[in-house]
Amino acid sequence: MKNVYFLSDAHLGSRAIDHGRTQERRLVNFLDSIKHKASAVYLLGDMFDFWYEFKLVVPKGYTRFLGKLSELTDLGVEVHFFTGNHDIWCGDYLTKECGVVLHREPLTTELHGKLFYLAHGDGLGDPDAKFKLLRAMFHSHTLQRLFSTLHPRWSVELGLEWAKHSRLKREQGREPDYMGEDREPLVLYTKQYLKTHPDINFFIYGHRHIELDLMLSSTARVVILGDWINAFSYAVFDGEHLYLEQFIEGETIL
Repeated sequence: MKNVYFLSDAHLGSRAIDHGRTQERRLVNFLDSIKHKASAVYLLGDMFDFWYEFKLVVPKGYTRFLGKLSELTDLGVEVHFFTGNHDIWCGDYLTKECGVVLHREPLTTELHGKLFYLAHGDGLGDPDAKFKLLRAMFHSHTLQRLFSTLHPRWSVELGLEWAKHSRLKREQGREPDYMGEDREPLVLYTKQYLKTHPDINFFIYGHRHIELDLMLSSTARVVILGDWINAFSYAVFDGEHLYLEQFIEGETIL
């Protein structure tokens, strides 16, 4: 039985990340190291810091990463790509050119007899009214059509600078630390959701850039995946057990 892997939040192309090329190589090396061990890889959002597809144009860069996704799918590995709040505006490029399965909403799926709820995590339980407004605007088809009228020279520049500003306004460019079981929005959301969906075994999220593995009941766990900027963390499910791990090059990978 092959493993299933979960990771998120690489923010490739971010102008706020000084080690961007090294970061992409490390991600590609990880994907290469698991290509014969994986039945599926779930990328749970914000793999790009900004992504927008025009009809005949996609953003510059990411060739190593996109090539590795294509290699994985060519080998028969399922690659599931979830849109996050930084790469909302995906079209059909990744599906047609790289063979990934695109998800724009949370997904409930059965893997090796266990039920998983998978989502990027933005908009789930977050009480921030400003964020909710921005999220609604970015999901607006009207706004997307207006944005597409701009020349890529300006629109992609605008998107990258917006994303850079969003990260730099945080202390040391990092998300806030874990706020505790009674205050963390994704944990509160999950507890509420579990009341009406008690059969789910694993809730796995990205978005928060923290590593969390919390038992909510005797049969349910919530996992927040960390990131591929500083933690280089991922989850792996071997059909029986789920582990939250960090990728250190040169070490044996599950």
